[in-house]
Amino acid sequence: MNTTGSTLTHLQCSKCDIEYSKDSIHGLSPCCSLPLFPKYDIDKAKTVFKQNDLIDRPPNMWRYKEMMPIHYQDNITTLGEGYTPLEKAGPLGKKLGFNNLYLKNESINPTGSFKDRGMSAAISKAKEFGLKKISIPTAGNAGGSTAAYTSKAGQEAFIFMPSDTPKPFQIECAQYGAHVNMIDGFISDCGKIVGKRKEKEGWFDISTLKEPYRVEGKKTMGYELAEQLNWELPDVIVYPTGGGTGIIGMWKAFNEMESLGWINSNRPKMISIQSDGCAPIIRAFETGKKTAEYFNDPKTRALGLRVPVAVGDFLILESIRKSSGFAMSVSDEELMEGVKWIGKHEGIFSAPEGGATVAALPKLLDLGVIHNKDRIICFITGTGLKYIDLY
Repeated sequence: MNTTGSTLTHLQCSKCDIEYSKDSIHGLSPCCSLPLFPKYDIDKAKTVFKQNDLIDRPPNMWRYKEMMPIHYQDNITTLGEGYTPLEKAGPLGKKLGFNNLYLKNESINPTGSFKDRGMSAAISKAKEFGLKKISIPTAGNAGGSTAAYTSKAGQEAFIFMPSDTPKPFQIECAQYGAHVNMIDGFISDCGKIVGKRKEKEGWFDISTLKEPYRVEGKKTMGYELAEQLNWELPDVIVYPTGGGTGIIGMWKAFNEMESLGWINSNRPKMISIQSDGCAPIIRAFETGKKTAEYFNDPKTRALGLRVPVAVGDFLILESIRKSSGFAMSVSDEELMEGVKWIGKHEGIFSAPEGGATVAALPKLLDLGVIHNKDRIICFITGTGLKYIDLY
């Protein structure tokens, strides 16, 4: 089998740094029951992986394969995800008073969202381990992505989603051949069911940050931003936050690239945006806490933000604070207005989560958190087409 050249060496607990074998199947860390991070041989990577190597590589996230966790090429399960457009939002920027506003458009990924990055990495690693049954709780996009990639990999998917999830998500999962289970409750309730049944059923749980590899797919957004901006990071990244793997992954990517000598120590302000109806990270940030408390009775039309508790909350808050960043919420009315702004001025039909990032910009400017000359990246994490039921 052809090797990828991966420099993966081990897994490491995100809290206490205890190391675990890369050749063993893990969920959360045995020591702290917290996320495990793949780690790489940076000295080796410096010799086998150069920026110039990227020039002739395919435009997808596996262009960074030496810093990804898959060892054999045949195990990579890809639908062409990644290397999404980074477009300067001139008309939208003019409307909102910004000179250097950019949109990272993740809606053109194969199943219409940034979830494809994480699922490609996680499902590829599950294939490498010979795992056949995959389970996940989902608010929508992660379910469709899981169903697609497990289908491609020849695996079975067992998907649990809240009963009020819009119909397009349900249909999508079923069309990929997944076992779809509708649950009365929130994504956290779906997660509890997966947790109770996975051992008996023989499922491998790929819930957000409960396995080590989805974050590796998400981190490629950080590599792409640097590459697309000629290895200079932006001043600000505005990111809609549910489980928060995107923020955590990009922060990991920045540290890896600095170690490789590709970028300097300057970091963007990492700004987390949530909905008023489900804002656990914002509450924790405002009260100075290192972890977030469960957000009771979460309600928002941005279903990807309806995550009442995040496994990686301490990592999200850490990256925000270390970057001198910020966390704030917007109302559902504001985020849906943000969707209209993006559509009217930039020709992108964004999911509500992306609308939240744009809706936050005037408030962040008024607070002095950002400035109109800053180079700002707002993430459009998915397409609005699957949310038609909400309009």
